[in-house]
Amino acid sequence: MDRRNLLKALAGLAICPVCTTTGFAAEGAHWSYEGTGGPAKWGDLDAANKACSLGAQQSPIDIATTIKSRLPALKISWGKTADAIVNNGHTIQLNFTGDSTLKLGDVSYKLLQVHFHRPSEHLIGGKNFPMEAHFVHRADSGALAVVGVLLAEGKPNATFAKIIAAMPAKEGPAVKADSSINPNGLLPDKLGYYRYSGSLTTPPCSEVVEWLVLTTPMQVAASDVASFAKLYPMNARPPQKDNRRYVLQSV
Repeated sequence: MDRRNLLKALAGLAICPVCTTTGFAAEGAHWSYEGTGGPAKWGDLDAANKACSLGAQQSPIDIATTIKSRLPALKISWGKTADAIVNNGHTIQLNFTGDSTLKLGDVSYKLLQVHFHRPSEHLIGGKNFPMEAHFVHRADSGALAVVGVLLAEGKPNATFAKIIAAMPAKEGPAVKADSSINPNGLLPDKLGYYRYSGSLTTPPCSEVVEWLVLTTPMQVAASDVASFAKLYPMNARPPQKDNRRYVLQSV
């Protein structure tokens, strides 16, 4: 495997932390968000990606009808810095190490990374937002919990502005992140959320994700959204069929 393909493999692992080297589109079968490698073709690119076309619990979805429920509070305990930032050819991503955690009921998850999509992958009542952040957490069992934060244009957000200022302009290996980037700055004061069972939104589309999409969007500067769009004008998978899945909404 040459250096470029190795970088793509590492990028695939970074965006899909539970995948093995055969768990994403194979070498020579690179996926994208349009054209012959676009979302409609992901399931055909590699045998490991069959869930992308055949799965019954795929993500994202259009969150429309919900069931109000007494869901456990999201107990988020994140550190105040990120370790690395990378342009992996599909998105901008920050990686974390240390003891940043999410506790959901009796299960504790460790924060691995956050990455960004434009426009938002989840829709709320048929409406897209300009962007969406996905905070990916993993439990010791290997199960994933992803906190989705919808990003609306409005007041500048200091954390997002620092990410935009630091993001590498070209695909390449991870570099040290600005030590002042505090992921907590992308969380609203109230952590109400929608919850449903789904999948990774990139190949191999594994159905191993507990989705926790926050009900309160965060505002970010329109100029920062525009800067991200210069690198990734569209990197969102279209909404998938809900297949009669229930979406719970915390009260």
